[in-house]
Amino acid sequence: MLDVKVIREHPEEVARALETRGGAESVQRLLDLDTDRRRRVTAVESLKAERNKVTEQIAQAKRRGESPAEDIARMRKLGDEIRDLDAAVGEVEKEMQALLLQLPNLPHPSVPVGGAQENQEVRRWGTPRRFAFDPKPHWEVGERLGILDFERAAKLAKSRFVVLWGAAARLERALVQFMLDLHTREHGYREVWVPHLVNAETMEGTGQLPKFEDQLFKTVEPEGGRPLYLIPTAEVPVTYLHGGEILKEQELPKRYVAYTPCYRREAGAAGQDTRGMIRQHQFDKVELVKVTTPAASYGELESLVGNAEEVLKRLELPYRVVLLATGDTSFASAKTYDLEVWLPGQGKYREISSCSNCEAFQARRGEIRYRPVSGGRAEFAHTLNGSGLAVGRTLIAILENYQEADGSVTIPQALRPYTDGLERITPVSS
Repeated sequence: MLDVKVIREHPEEVARALETRGGAESVQRLLDLDTDRRRRVTAVESLKAERNKVTEQIAQAKRRGESPAEDIARMRKLGDEIRDLDAAVGEVEKEMQALLLQLPNLPHPSVPVGGAQENQEVRRWGTPRRFAFDPKPHWEVGERLGILDFERAAKLAKSRFVVLWGAAARLERALVQFMLDLHTREHGYREVWVPHLVNAETMEGTGQLPKFEDQLFKTVEPEGGRPLYLIPTAEVPVTYLHGGEILKEQELPKRYVAYTPCYRREAGAAGQDTRGMIRQHQFDKVELVKVTTPAASYGELESLVGNAEEVLKRLELPYRVVLLATGDTSFASAKTYDLEVWLPGQGKYREISSCSNCEAFQARRGEIRYRPVSGGRAEFAHTLNGSGLAVGRTLIAILENYQEADGSVTIPQALRPYTDGLERITPVSS
């Protein structure tokens, strides 16, 4: 959530920053509401001061044995006026809150302005493999091996699900364990296991609600009970672990890693990636989350990106790092780097991780603060998150990059300790 004070003091700059992100048209309305709210608050404070004065006059009259009837009538009238003004202030604040919850974060000055066409490639690693045959997309590789089953998944649920058989299921599990071991043993993250169903406060505190309501799966509770939401990413519960808390600066940064399944309706993805595992309703992800101070957050972003890159390096998967432009940056993020892995079966790079610094945007929504070592007022922390990595898309990359002419798939060296020594996936009967 944006700071109203920043909007009040720099309205033109805020509106300009939101032009390619959405919400610029709401800035003036927020300014009008803020002016109205402050005017009404000043009036309420004035009336309360007058009421206090009248209350003292009533007390003095009673001590003198006089009848304070006029003052009592005046006090009652003031009480009615204060109640009405307080209610009006509440309505204005409610509208302001609704508008603020819909506004995206302000981009960092280093972020290029524009849509996806303005994204900037930062670097590449690895050289795409030269095949002696035409490489197949992962769905063909997996179906021929008998390890990816989209037809049965659709029977069990609907489209955009998959059943992983045998070696694919083992490979998925191996990838999860490999990523968790790398991030905990070498990168210094603390592993955490979190609920996969969370309440609306958690979703709102991390920027999922109300903006992305149509992308979420949620429960239907009896008798008007409050629904729970299936998490779209572990970023949501892990970031909100410290919602409403005041941390000590000397405890920061907090670095967490969590494996969870993720659930997304993909409501806006009609016709996109309809084949294969690129865009699923359910997928696995190993998520990295950091909570730190504003001064340290951009250094932590660069190291987070490096931690995610290391997974791809260990698996020897070619990739590139892309700095997203303002119009392509996610709602809560101030700056995002995408890691895109090379998929030879599709002949292009595809996103496998987004690493973002949300600055104080989520912390302000979720009341995540820290107390400076020097003392003084608690300040909003900065929160960061990134996939380390999306497990299903990593499996896709292995199937496409490590496929062989005979239809088999070689297991990357780094994963073999996690696959009981399995070196190659060969066709099996279904």
